Amino acid sequence: MQIVARLHAAPPRHNAGAEWMAWSMFRALVERGHEVTVWLSRYGEDHKPYELDGVKVIPLESRLDFATAVRRGDVLVSHLENVPSTAALSRGYGKPFVAICHNTFTPTFRDMASGSTALAVYNSQWMAREAELHFVDHPKGVRPERSIVVRPPVFAEEYATKPGDRVTLINTNPDKGGRLFHKLAKRMPDTKFMAVKGSYGEQTDYSDLPNVLEVEHVSGHDMREQVYARTRLLLMPSLYESWGRAGCEALASGIPVLAHPTPGLCEALAEGGIFLEREDLDGYEAVIRKLGSASAYRLASKRAKARSAELDPSADLAAWCEAVEALPA
Repeated sequence: MQIVARLHAAPPRHNAGAEWMAWSMFRALVERGHEVTVWLSRYGEDHKPYELDGVKVIPLESRLDFATAVRRGDVLVSHLENVPSTAALSRGYGKPFVAICHNTFTPTFRDMASGSTALAVYNSQWMAREAELHFVDHPKGVRPERSIVVRPPVFAEEYATKPGDRVTLINTNPDKGGRLFHKLAKRMPDTKFMAVKGSYGEQTDYSDLPNVLEVEHVSGHDMREQVYARTRLLLMPSLYESWGRAGCEALASGIPVLAHPTPGLCEALAEGGIFLEREDLDGYEAVIRKLGSASAYRLASKRAKARSAELDPSADLAAWCEAVEALPA
């Protein structure tokens, strides 16, 4: 099949969780013999087509004939801001449209409510329930024809490593806990911290703290060596997470994850997570110090690895590929 996708940005330049979820799903389709081409909708640093993990990427500056690709494709896929326009093209050309959903915000469900979404992919059971609540009062023709849950696929063997010695935050945006992380590092000068810059939004500055190692934005392919091999504990005091891919990546190495209990993080981390309210500075410090004990760390690490094994993506990816292959030509 010819799978044509429309994204605003893609790896290796853009490495947010939504893009890596989509990429893992595209890789699975490629491995089953399908051709996947991603057309970008924003200008970026890449000006010529390239290939990554068997997926072809067409930068906006390179070619402007996306509509022609749609006409020739078998299935259209999109997410986030490109869902309305790609769904409109799918209607115009009579192609099945797949929407990958990464959050429970109203526009996510509203943009699919065009009567043309053949398949909606939700990243968690709680999102699937939220979608059902949204569509319950809508006419039958408005809701997606079919929906499945695909948890953001994390291939543990691609991330597993020997943990390092730092307390880490990935994406220093304030909504991800960037400012709380600054306060925590300031009051714990005897502890090594690492702040990894995110790919979007405001990023917190830690240049005034000598115990914080600041790392620039890291490609997903380099996270094992540049991030997890340096990390002993991962913090996720996020205001909102529909899932929490970074936490699941850390679990593969037995790295304990301290997280704010959003519905998504609770579902993703389960017994592998240690949950604290995001503004509980005293609580974060107490848990970090407790995990300085070898016995406490071993137990938390064991739980993290056990949860990682439960999150094996094989079944979800097989269901995803079969759902796409079952779409009408």
